[in-house]
Amino acid sequence: MKERVTFLHRPDDAFNPKQLLLRNDSICVKSLNAAREDKLTFGLYELPQEVSNFNAHNVTPPTVVDVYSYGEPSSNVMNYTYDTSHLTHTSPDRLCPLLSKTLGICGNCERPEDTFIHLPVTSPRFASSAAFQYFQPLPSLTDLATYLHQKICPEKDESCRLRASSLEFADYLDIDYDTISQSFVLSAFWHSPPFGEDWDECIGNSQASVNIEVGVLANEKPTQPEELSLAGFLAVVGQDSKPNPTLFSFPSRHHGAPSTSAREYSTSFLHPTGLHPTLRLTFPSSTAPPADGCALHTYLTLPSSLFLDKYQLSSPNFLASKNLHSIRSLAGETNLEAPIWAVSEWGSALLLELAPPSPTLGPRPAGTVIEPGSSWHADIPLHLRYLPPGQAGQASISVAWPIVFWACPSEEGTKMNTNPFDRVNLGYDGLFGPRTMFYHLQPASDGKSLLEEIRVPVLDLGGSSMKLVESGTVTMVVLGFLWVSLKLLAVIRGILGEKKGGR
Repeated sequence: MKERVTFLHRPDDAFNPKQLLLRNDSICVKSLNAAREDKLTFGLYELPQEVSNFNAHNVTPPTVVDVYSYGEPSSNVMNYTYDTSHLTHTSPDRLCPLLSKTLGICGNCERPEDTFIHLPVTSPRFASSAAFQYFQPLPSLTDLATYLHQKICPEKDESCRLRASSLEFADYLDIDYDTISQSFVLSAFWHSPPFGEDWDECIGNSQASVNIEVGVLANEKPTQPEELSLAGFLAVVGQDSKPNPTLFSFPSRHHGAPSTSAREYSTSFLHPTGLHPTLRLTFPSSTAPPADGCALHTYLTLPSSLFLDKYQLSSPNFLASKNLHSIRSLAGETNLEAPIWAVSEWGSALLLELAPPSPTLGPRPAGTVIEPGSSWHADIPLHLRYLPPGQAGQASISVAWPIVFWACPSEEGTKMNTNPFDRVNLGYDGLFGPRTMFYHLQPASDGKSLLEEIRVPVLDLGGSSMKLVESGTVTMVVLGFLWVSLKLLAVIRGILGEKKGGR
């Protein structure tokens, strides 16, 4: 097993190399306030048999699981991207039980070809984009931590067990398998220490470790806008006697929104939600593109209980009234009439281009003028499927906050495959060209969960309305039967009268 531990501290937070203590079999980090990424690479022979057998015989690259922590440890969201096009004659039914055992998925995951949705990938060469996607909220990553305790961590290795437990507090977790190198890669990120204010621990060679590299880095001002520049210290456990200073730069697909523009957005549903909920994205008026040619996009993952009517968003005037530009991609369950019990796929994935109103040029077809210091919003009209009846006349639906970013073209010849921290197969990246750069806006959640809970109406089985519907239905059926019977009787009498008259 190979391991890379990277601490990323703020440039204004001074770091002293003495905070890294190098020993023969470990590297100790003392009182370090920083974000952290752990990347572990396993060989197939190091995995539990049920996982290695599945990967060895049933997976072609790429396979990636992205587990996001939306604000609170108790509201993790799993986004599974998997290429199942080759599973026609193999054993696809083994995938969902494996996900259930390792991640605790208890949703409608049955057969990948029935449950997963197909992504209309624009550029198959872009980061080996996967063709299928599965999304489902998870209550926690406790099942994964327990699985790692039992199957991965050696007995009496408390360090391994503690680190497995810390995954429950990760901001995201990626699990990737590459058949070319026969390697299984797990990457986890924490924006802050889960068990204290600072990182204070020793990272050493456990019974399962082969090579461990530790780095403490900070962002530096890059020479090119598409680059990410890092400087700091690196050391390898058991090989280096002191930290080695380093400075390196590489192109990066993902960046934060520039300081010259607004960096946050908020999400809410308009009330009352009713049968046609409207999702509202709110932005400060200072929201501006990083460069010419950039377009503002939002990527939504909608549960099967909600859907978007693409025909409704085909009208330019209607789009302009909502500060929307166009639908760039819509995949998954889009049947406009199917009730929830007739839907097999997990839901739908939607990529929308937004139309920010101009703050200086006055009204234009894509939006209305806004005053400096104010805000503007984009409204996304959704529709509710017919849900099963309930006792209280209402049901609860969880909708994850959408991702919002500027998509910008990069310079010709820019190589985007050299970033060691790059994340791919996120659902939306394969919908753009291979040299697209993403400038992300951050959700203004104030530390709250990025899952919107809404109450929607359903038929109340125990209410007076249900009795009224039942009695009304019976009455209408009886009246209809009587009306049809009377009409038939009138026809029969007419026929009999004609026969008598003919005699």
